[in-house]
Amino acid sequence: MNRMKALRLHDWRVSVAEAKEIQRNLAAGVVRCGAIGEPTLIAGADISGEDAYGMVRAAVVVLRRPDLAVVDSSVVTLRPDFPYVPGLLSFREVPLLLEAFVGITAVPDVLIADAQGIAHPRRLGLASHLGLFLDVPSIGCAKSILCGRHGELGEEPGDHAPLVDGDEVVGAALRTKKGVKPVYVSIGHKVDLDTAMRWVLACCRGYRLPEPTRLAHLAAAGKLTSSAESAGVSSRR
Repeated sequence: MNRMKALRLHDWRVSVAEAKEIQRNLAAGVVRCGAIGEPTLIAGADISGEDAYGMVRAAVVVLRRPDLAVVDSSVVTLRPDFPYVPGLLSFREVPLLLEAFVGITAVPDVLIADAQGIAHPRRLGLASHLGLFLDVPSIGCAKSILCGRHGELGEEPGDHAPLVDGDEVVGAALRTKKGVKPVYVSIGHKVDLDTAMRWVLACCRGYRLPEPTRLAHLAAAGKLTSSAESAGVSSRR
């Protein structure tokens, strides 16, 4: 039985200053190219907000192309060890998501996270951090901007505009559905920006968010149970 395995790149119990330095060092190891090819399994990852007891649910959902049917999922409920600090979200959430990835047996060819990739002040958002630890191609597909600006973009699905921070293109504002706000796509790891946008669009099914992260969000909220059961998927809690 195949299981996801995570590399041990650093400790998680670090100070804020140490975390920022780790981000700067790891950013140099992010691979900003890679065409992926034709992936068969695409994972989505997301995490819930804290409940009244300080617990959160980290969810991974694996979809099969081309029908984007759910073939595996894992949900873990844990307490974050790292405080919420803007720009350091990955130190709070990646350890929890890694626990969820351990629970899947359908090893994905690529993962999409509801988070930033290199569109981050230190060029290491959660999608990049997660991709490095799992050593798989990863894509950041966020609902808001953490850094950078973009110009106007068209209203049709597929229209996009570069997201620029300083003099560097760090991602793109991508329209996935007519009449709704764009998403913000960036390189996570082992993928180029055009490829990242291509697969985000390919995974959209009439919603603003691509199916992997949309369903991961539902799973993290405890709202994917019936769909998972009907697909023969088991979740780990």
